[in-house]
Amino acid sequence: MAAMAAPPPAEPPVPPGPCRLSLLAVEPLLFLATVSLGLQGPLATQYLWDRLGAEHGYSDRNSTESSGCGDGNATADPLRQEVEALVSHWNLYINLGGFFVSLFSVTLFGAWSDGVGRRPALILPCAGMALQTAIYLLVMYLELHVAFFLLGRILSGLTGDYNLILASCFSYVADTSERRARTFRVAVLEACLGTAGMVASIGGGQWRRAQGYINPFWLAFAASLAATLYAAFFLRESVKQKKAAKLFTLSHYKAVYRLYTAPEHPSSRWKLALYTLAFFLIVTVHFGAKDIYVLYELGFPLCWASDLIGYGSAASYLAYLSSLAGLRLLQLCLEDTWVAEIGLISNVAGLVVISLATTTPLMFTGYGVLFLSMAATPVIRSKLSKLVSETEQGALFASVACVEGLCSLVSTGVFNSLYPATLHFMRGFPFLFGAIILLIPAAILGWIQIWDSKHDYNHFQDASLSPTKD
Repeated sequence: MAAMAAPPPAEPPVPPGPCRLSLLAVEPLLFLATVSLGLQGPLATQYLWDRLGAEHGYSDRNSTESSGCGDGNATADPLRQEVEALVSHWNLYINLGGFFVSLFSVTLFGAWSDGVGRRPALILPCAGMALQTAIYLLVMYLELHVAFFLLGRILSGLTGDYNLILASCFSYVADTSERRARTFRVAVLEACLGTAGMVASIGGGQWRRAQGYINPFWLAFAASLAATLYAAFFLRESVKQKKAAKLFTLSHYKAVYRLYTAPEHPSSRWKLALYTLAFFLIVTVHFGAKDIYVLYELGFPLCWASDLIGYGSAASYLAYLSSLAGLRLLQLCLEDTWVAEIGLISNVAGLVVISLATTTPLMFTGYGVLFLSMAATPVIRSKLSKLVSETEQGALFASVACVEGLCSLVSTGVFNSLYPATLHFMRGFPFLFGAIILLIPAAILGWIQIWDSKHDYNHFQDASLSPTKD
């Protein structure tokens, strides 16, 4: 009995066990934060459209819903073009303001969390998102100038914004998972992103149509506040050995820099760079395709109504869940890299089908072929995590979150410019372009895997020959 009593005192400094993780996991926090973000983004854009349109005398009577499908009448309206330009500019200011502020705060807080723990790096951005939503609500209630949207986004960016939540959640999983199970745990987190996005996109649009903007934004505020409280009172700390660390110091930025310039193992440097490049290309194509799905579906010859667009959005988000299931099954017989390659094949094939879609069944066939398209990113996140030490996970995922923010900006610029420029010869060309780009990360992942296999074989061969030399 005395021997049985020894383990409990040793338990607190050790990371939580599987049973506790199932009760005190980080997935609910990510789900709540993603629901909040998923509600805010589209609703804020629609509010800007209605508000700026009303200020300039533009009525919804002239919207595309009443102007026909693909006949160009709506875009010929100069007043509509002026409102579109204003909304686009304000969206650009808000997104750029949030990105550049969070670029510095994410790398600061991410590396800081390696010392002080993950919970502070989760509480701060969740509280910042709640503050941003509260400012958005004040703008709507008091009809303040839309520039206050930018103020709310900057304040959220100062606390790390959604990118820090992503970085801290993935760092938390890296802290609390075994290396063999890490890819699947990361995939579970990404499945939370898809599920929350599906709930927010479908529910938010229907709710706005029925009750306006205020009530959906109250739900976004409640979700971000609930995420803050969950991180503060229910989430167990994942860092094994916490230590006091100054927040405002250049050493945190140097920690991120050292990841790519002076890693523990020399081969890790180029692997980190190549995996990061592959991740950048995959996520850029993913974001870029999502940006133009609705435009593609609204235009001729598909001419989808709002109900079909909602089903299409749900189908695109279902790829997160089907990729999770496919990843789990394929891991039973394949190495992670080859699972990622199959995921990229699914992504390429789906985009090619969508680029040629002229009917509704063919468009949904394209969505169906994308069923494994989200299997590559969790594999890359896991591979990156295994290249650095336990005390560098926060710095690593902070840099990955910054790359993801850059992906969003690049994809918006490239795909939204490419779509109108190629309408005259092939409406689906941006999807075909994305499929071609995905061949680059597929080559990168395959080359690294082959190089590792040869390196391991040579090492094994040298080890087997060494006894004979003795």
